[in-house]
Amino acid sequence: MLSTQSRPVIEATLPIIAERISSITPKFYQRLFTAHPELLDGTFSRSNQKNGSQQQALAGSIAVFATHLVANPQTTPETMLARIAHKHTSLGVVEEQYPVVYEHLFAAIAEDLGDALTPEIAEAWTEVYWLMAHALIKIEKGLYAQQANAAAYSPWKLVERTATGTDSVTFSFEPADDTAVTVAAPGQFVSVRMPMSDGVRQVRQFTLSKDVESTSRRTVTVKLDADGEFTPVLHNSLKVGDVVELSNPYGDLVIDEDGSPLVIATAGIGCTPSAAALQTLAAKNSTRKITVLHADQEYDAWPLREQMLQSVQALPQASISTWFERGELPQDLNAKAGFMDLTGALSEDSHVYLCGPLPFMHAARSQALAAGIPADRIHYEVFGPDVWLAA
Repeated sequence: MLSTQSRPVIEATLPIIAERISSITPKFYQRLFTAHPELLDGTFSRSNQKNGSQQQALAGSIAVFATHLVANPQTTPETMLARIAHKHTSLGVVEEQYPVVYEHLFAAIAEDLGDALTPEIAEAWTEVYWLMAHALIKIEKGLYAQQANAAAYSPWKLVERTATGTDSVTFSFEPADDTAVTVAAPGQFVSVRMPMSDGVRQVRQFTLSKDVESTSRRTVTVKLDADGEFTPVLHNSLKVGDVVELSNPYGDLVIDEDGSPLVIATAGIGCTPSAAALQTLAAKNSTRKITVLHADQEYDAWPLREQMLQSVQALPQASISTWFERGELPQDLNAKAGFMDLTGALSEDSHVYLCGPLPFMHAARSQALAAGIPADRIHYEVFGPDVWLAA
């Protein structure tokens, strides 16, 4: 993988690049969008550009990839690459865009480093970029080939919207044309693309929360982010009968079928993949041991509560425990005040699935690792920068 001549150069310059990459990436995006403003219409999120999370994600992924190559020159960080590839394919990223990114990224590196960027350093980091790019292109081609159609997006009509929990709404869509529909798996997500008030299309990814294996319906549950751009339009403007664009389903947070005990731990709106998985397991009459853990601000804030509880009741080997930060605790549901504690729910052969805010997942993953659960049996989904989980 990483050549013998490039490895010592990358090892020597990695601390400098890692330190400077957070200032390089804003220059990169400024160059990219100046040359290709069309990328802000339906591909890149304006909100993520504004709050800096996209820059953080790019900077983190490059640094983690380079660090892995230095320590393991014959391999690549497959978990991180797979997660990025699923996000890319849900946005319709194609191979032809990688040279464009390379051009503007390395122009930004040259601008930032100046004379410190010697030809030797530039060549070594070019090698790193294309190792990462070619690995992603290969994975992405495979993901595209698994779909029932070749369309990045297809039109879907909103047929139902239902409030759930606090500030969350479940949106159900049906196909608006005859594009072939890929059967999704519980835990996967779709990108929703729609115009904002100025007519520019923006895109957000949401986990399928119900009836995921249906080819006639896509359902997502979305919590309002009052400070964001996308979800207020979705919540306040999208009406039954309106048409939006949905991507094919992607994502690798799919529950394994090896029969080992499951621990599904979620917080807040992170319960969407859990709700979908539990519904699917109940429909298949699963007899696996399943421990469901959910934390929320209060009982009434819990999205998809009834759907999850119905599924748990239908699963003979399922149990549930809950944690609430405030408010009166329910009499059942093994409810406790405060923050989630996984330790009593874990066994050596458990597979652990996590979804929720980053601080929650950081704490939950740390508890699972401390309990002796191998990292490859801890699965998670993050919609945003997740560098701390990529190592």
